[in-house]
Amino acid sequence: MTVLHLADGREAADLAAFLSRLLHYDRAAAVRLQASGTALAVFGRPPSFEVLAIRSVRLAKPYEDGLEVTLDVTVSAGELLESVDETAGTAAVPAAVTGPPWAGVLPPRGGWRAEPGLPAPDALRALVAAAVTEFRTRTEALTAESRTRAELDRIGREIWSRTVGRSDLPVRAVHAAQSLGFLRPLGPVDTDGEPVLLASGAWLRLRTPYGSVALRRAGLGALGLSVR
Repeated sequence: MTVLHLADGREAADLAAFLSRLLHYDRAAAVRLQASGTALAVFGRPPSFEVLAIRSVRLAKPYEDGLEVTLDVTVSAGELLESVDETAGTAAVPAAVTGPPWAGVLPPRGGWRAEPGLPAPDALRALVAAAVTEFRTRTEALTAESRTRAELDRIGREIWSRTVGRSDLPVRAVHAAQSLGFLRPLGPVDTDGEPVLLASGAWLRLRTPYGSVALRRAGLGALGLSVR
């Protein structure tokens, strides 16, 4: 079994927290792992938000497994979580699973450029809080006859599809970042800066020191991109 040696216990704890949040939204969640050199990228897709979530994890040493110098596999998020050893700073890679469609369509590796119009972190968190409050208020005001799944979805789409600041980023992407723990205030040992909005082709990416969320400007629905 392949064992990943993470940089330290904190990296292991952060990976475990990310996997736990994904599993909160989908108990059968899968994640795609890509490791090269001293970096591991973990991709997941919480279904409630229609975005790709990306958590980068530092490895203690360059990834090696016999003659293989890279790792690219889709596995069960639950099995990977069970293998994380925070004390040892390791994680065992589970057996590969048949990946969901999104796992074959990832954002580009390069070509990202900064996009203007993203509000400050405190404003982003306030925006999400206001949107959640609005959704709750509007849905609670519905009569029993009008409280249908279609009406709840309609209200949700209206609120979460609004754009943030002067950007093309939908509110649901910020909500996803907040819910996955990517938008929390910087801790005393976090020095990578504030959230930034990036674009590459049709993709947008909200990157924070704790992880990223990515989506196509027109949504991921058709998955009409090259597979890698």
